Amino acid sequence: QLQASGGGLVQAGGSLRLSCAASGRTFRRYAMGWFRQALGKEREFVATIMWSGGVSIYADSVKGRFTISRDSAKNTGYLQMNSLKPEDTAVYYCAMSQAYWGTAGDQYDYWGQGTLVTVSS
Repeated sequence: QLQASGGGLVQAGGSLRLSCAASGRTFRRYAMGWFRQALGKEREFVATIMWSGGVSIYADSVKGRFTISRDSAKNTGYLQMNSLKPEDTAVYYCAMSQAYWGTAGDQYDYWGQGTLVTVSS
């Protein structure tokens, strides 16, 4: 089970940190990803990190502003979002894969419930 939290309302230029806690059944944690879906748009990739080693990939739209990380001891992943823009407004989802590291959402095995981020101009 994945539980995402940390969303909210923030002004443009502000920051938020999203968390994704993994709990419950034991499963292999190969990579954690963050995706987002804005109203009326398709889900898009934001960032992903290898659970072991910490190598990450970012979407061009967030590169330099967002930072993905994980705390293996706490089984929790994070997405630090700085310099937020109105176009970052979306429901953000965390996902975990057991054997895949990349940008394709359909390759992730477990998904959290989503947390809403709203950036006002």
